[in-house]
Amino acid sequence: MKLLLLLGLVALGHGLVSRVPLRKGKSLRQTLREHGLLEKYLKQHPFDLAAKYFHSRVAAELLQNYLDNEYFGTISIGTPAQEFTVVFDTGSSNLWVPSVYCSSPACSNHNRFNPADSSTFISTNESLYIAYGTGSMSGVLGYDTVTVANIEVINQMFGLAETEPGAFFYYTPFDGILGLAFPSIASSGATPVFDNMMMQNLVAEDLFSVYLSKDERGGSFVLFGAIDPLYTTTGITWIPLSAETYWQIRMDSVSIGGEGIACAFGCQAIVDTGTSLLAVPDRALGAILSVLGANSNGEISCRAASRLPSIIFHINGKAFPVPPSAYVLESNGYCTVGFQGMDVPTESGELWILGDVFIREYYVIFNRATNMVGLSRL
Repeated sequence: MKLLLLLGLVALGHGLVSRVPLRKGKSLRQTLREHGLLEKYLKQHPFDLAAKYFHSRVAAELLQNYLDNEYFGTISIGTPAQEFTVVFDTGSSNLWVPSVYCSSPACSNHNRFNPADSSTFISTNESLYIAYGTGSMSGVLGYDTVTVANIEVINQMFGLAETEPGAFFYYTPFDGILGLAFPSIASSGATPVFDNMMMQNLVAEDLFSVYLSKDERGGSFVLFGAIDPLYTTTGITWIPLSAETYWQIRMDSVSIGGEGIACAFGCQAIVDTGTSLLAVPDRALGAILSVLGANSNGEISCRAASRLPSIIFHINGKAFPVPPSAYVLESNGYCTVGFQGMDVPTESGELWILGDVFIREYYVIFNRATNMVGLSRL
């Protein structure tokens, strides 16, 4: 179902403040379960959750846990505008959408970009290949005008998918991905959309912020160029980045019920809107599930959910709780805890991914001017 055209543009100083509404839609996991395909799909399409955070000469970018991803927005590309539903992903840096050159089944039920219909499209001879844990996409790179809530970014490099093998993308409710991480991890040296916004003086401040609504409530958004004071009444805690690749920070520890459960000597964490769950090191997952009373698959009694303790993330000397109302996920009478194991060794210790389960509890500010993440409790 096509999303409504995104509007909401306010002039401010020499730049713009642009609010992009996000729609919380049905997740891929729900869609597959409703069609009786979930168990078969998971067996046929296993994936390595850590793949997104490894680099090689071939770009590898896992669509991390998009089975559960639910927040999508609309952008347009070209002149006249061609609309696409995308995931605004702070865990990657490239923009790509399906193209009319693509004959894969996954492209047949999604919007496809037609460069012949755009008077501002510029082709290149460069190719793009991204391998995913559940498949891959390949295509060509081109330049065109990309419009995000009426901010027009000219000469934006993006990928035009020509192949999307397998069934994975066929079932996803989004067309493509708009990456919001740093240029250092962009495939093929493409300048990310937000970097072009900054370089073209299209935003009032070199930052963007994210609010994700809970349950089925609307109002989620990405705000480019400003901080909405309505969401910062509890104050903002600023956390310096530990790497300018992903939005990566250092965590001090993780505790439950006043007892340390993991990350005892500090660890790394990535704040990633492209991940729905909390991805934790494999060795920590078992301990967390045991304390919470969940089985090895993360399943737990729905009746017991409200009595579970909060999980406390200690970051930059402050405590950031995630209550059971946030990390217990209920769907069709099934309850699971929103944790998934992975194993990504780094030079500075283990790595955690703070996905939407965490982000829904906080208004998150991604500040490129100071290279900090700001958190404000909602």
